[in-house]
Amino acid sequence: MSTSQAMTGPTPLDVTSASVSIPTVYWAPAQAPWGVVISCHGGSGHKMSAGNQAIAAVCASRGLAVVAIDGPVHGDRREDRSTDPQRAIESYREAWKQGVGRTSIGDDMSAALDALQALPGYGDLPVGYIGVSMGTGYGIPFLSRERRVAAAAIGLWGMSYPASEHLWEHARRIECPVWFTQQWDDPKFERSSTFELFDTIGAKDKRLVAYPGGHVELEGERLQDAVDFLEKRMRAAVKSVRAA
Repeated sequence: MSTSQAMTGPTPLDVTSASVSIPTVYWAPAQAPWGVVISCHGGSGHKMSAGNQAIAAVCASRGLAVVAIDGPVHGDRREDRSTDPQRAIESYREAWKQGVGRTSIGDDMSAALDALQALPGYGDLPVGYIGVSMGTGYGIPFLSRERRVAAAAIGLWGMSYPASEHLWEHARRIECPVWFTQQWDDPKFERSSTFELFDTIGAKDKRLVAYPGGHVELEGERLQDAVDFLEKRMRAAVKSVRAA
């Protein structure tokens, strides 16, 4: 499907979580959206990174809005406001080991969703989630408790990564449909540990999708596949609500 449909944004969104301002933006399709996707960037990115913009463009082509925040020690949360990928990944690795954002990032994403749903036309729309690598590390605890999410596209993470033990219990509590991707030759995560994490996810409807190559963001066919999954499950959620 073409990704040429016009979209608006990124538009800043006023979000506060635990009395702290959370840097947040959203994109919307030219026409009124029928659904919302929360997008969490990877460890070297920020809310307006190329990866998030690509996700927003594909989602806009399907009539979906996208909301994104800066992760811990990223983008406008940094004192130096640097968006340099190398600085970001170094800060993120240290923050992850120290447990920074382990639960609070989920609260921040819920607050961003609250703020978006408070806008006219967004209050009752179905919600999806997309985030790989760091977006999965922080996304799993979020998905384990945020029941507004109707479907999620995650992956590029395994339990061999340091300080990931807490993800076991969170993964078991995920109920929404999950599309989980891995790169077959990913040097950052042992293949077996990726399988273990996928197997632990509690969702009854889940898919493991493998692609050749190393650790790279969602793009091209992989991104289209991820949004395909979200769109189908989110539309099914809409039908379910209407039928109730």
